[in-house]
Amino acid sequence: MSLLKKLAGETAIYGTSSILSRLLHYVILTPYFTRVFGQGEYGVVSDMYTWAALLLVLFTYRMETAFFRYGSREEDMEKSFSTASLSLLASTIVLAALFVLASQPIAAWLKYPEHPEYVIWFAFIIGLDALSAIPFARLRLENRPVRFAIIKTLNILINIFFIFLFLEVGPWLIGQGWEGLEALYRWETRITYVFIANCMASAAVLMMLLPLFRKMKLEFDPALWRRMLAYAAPLVIVGVAGVINQLIGIPMIKELASDDLEANIRMMGVYSAATKIAVLMNLFTQAFNYAAEPFFFKNAGRADKDKVYAQVGQAFALAGSLVFIGIMLYLDLIQYFLGRDFREGLGVVPLLLLSYIFLGLYYNFSIWFKLADRTAIGGWIATGGSAITIGLNIWLIPTTGYYGPGWAALACYLFMALASYWTGQKYYPIPYPMGRIMAYIGSALAIYGLSLWLDKLLQPGLAAAMSLHTALLGLWLLGILGIERRQVRNLFLKRG
Repeated sequence: MSLLKKLAGETAIYGTSSILSRLLHYVILTPYFTRVFGQGEYGVVSDMYTWAALLLVLFTYRMETAFFRYGSREEDMEKSFSTASLSLLASTIVLAALFVLASQPIAAWLKYPEHPEYVIWFAFIIGLDALSAIPFARLRLENRPVRFAIIKTLNILINIFFIFLFLEVGPWLIGQGWEGLEALYRWETRITYVFIANCMASAAVLMMLLPLFRKMKLEFDPALWRRMLAYAAPLVIVGVAGVINQLIGIPMIKELASDDLEANIRMMGVYSAATKIAVLMNLFTQAFNYAAEPFFFKNAGRADKDKVYAQVGQAFALAGSLVFIGIMLYLDLIQYFLGRDFREGLGVVPLLLLSYIFLGLYYNFSIWFKLADRTAIGGWIATGGSAITIGLNIWLIPTTGYYGPGWAALACYLFMALASYWTGQKYYPIPYPMGRIMAYIGSALAIYGLSLWLDKLLQPGLAAAMSLHTALLGLWLLGILGIERRQVRNLFLKRG
C-alpha cells in the first residue's frame, strides 16, 4: 500500500473520530446552545474553554510529543511511556490542587468573581484530560486509530448525554413534580452544568484508557525524563503560542471591543458561533496532525522521505482547498445551524477558513525542526506568530470588532507557514511543490470570489444560488482533475 494511502486512511479514521465528535457538537450542541443560551452566556462558555485550551498545554507540557520522539522505537516504548505518565501524574495533582485553592482570585481576574466554581470544574476537566494525553499518544504511536476514534467519539456522546440530562431532563422532572431535585439546580448559573457534563465525560474517557496504565511498569528514568523535558520545553512555547494564535481573540474581545463588558461578552458569543462554522476546516487540520506526526517520525529513516513529505504537503493543500470552497459555496445553508441571533458574525468565516489552511501547511512545513531536534527554532517561529496575533488584535478589535481576530489569525498562520518553510529549506530542505500548493489555494479563492460576484449580479434565490454554487464547485474540481490528473492519481495510488 502506498505510504500516502496509509496516511490518508489513518487521517480518515482520526478525522472520523474528530469530525464525528465535533459534528455531533456542531449538529446538536451548537444549534442547541445558540438557541437556549443568550449571546452573553455563550460568550462565557467560549471564554472559559479558551483558557482551558491554554492551560492544557501547560498541564501536559508537550510530553506526548516527547513520548513520540523517545518511544518511537519498540524497545524504548515502555520506559518512555512510564516515565512520561508518572511525570504527568505528579504535576497534574499539584497544578489542579493549586487552581482549586486559588479559584476565587482566578475567577475575579477572569471578571467572573461570583463564580469560582467555573475555575474549580475546569481544574478537574484539565487535570483529567492531561492524564489522558500519554495513553492517547500511545494509541497513535502504535497505529491503533480505531480504538482512538471510538474513545474520542464516546467522549462527546457522554458529554452530550449529561448536558441534556442536566439542562432538559432535570427541569422536565421538576415540572412533573420531582420537587426534591429543585435543591440541586441553580438555574441562574445554568452554564455550570455544561462544565459538569464535560468533567464527567473526561472522567469516563480516563477510565476507558486505564487498561493502558495497568500494563505499565512503574519505571521512572530520571535521565530520560530530563531529555524529554529538554526536547519538549520549546514545544510548550509552540503549544501556548498555538492556543494564543487560535483562540486568544475571544478573551481579547472581552477586554478591548468597548467599555461595555456585557456588550463585549455578547460579541464574544457571536464570534465564537462563527468559529463553529469554520471548525470543519480546523477538524481536517487536526485530524491530519494526529495522523501525520507519528507518520513523519516513523518514516524518518526512509531514503525517499523528502519526496514523501513533499507529497503530503501537496495533498494537504489540495484537500484543504476543497474544504474551503465547499464550506463557502454552501454557507447560505450551513448558517442555519446557528441561532438567528448569532448569524451576524458569518462574515469572518472565510478569514478563519483560509487561516486554517495555512495552519495545516505550517504543520507540514514545521515537521523538520522536530525531526532534526531543532525545536527551539519552532519556538521562535511560534512566538513571532503570537506577537503578530496579539499586536493585530490590540490594533484591530477596537475598530473592527470580531473581524480583528479573523485578520490576526490569517496573518499569524501565513507568517508561521512561510517562516517554517524558509527555515526548513535552509536546515532540512524538502522539495515542496509550492507552485501547485499556491495554485490550489488561489483557484479556490477565485471560485469563491466568482460566486460572490455572480450572486450580486444575478441575485438568485436560495435554491438557484445553491445550484449555481454546485456548478462552480464542479467547475473547480474538473479543472483540478484535468490539470493534475496524473499527479492526483500518483499522489495516492503510487506504491512506495
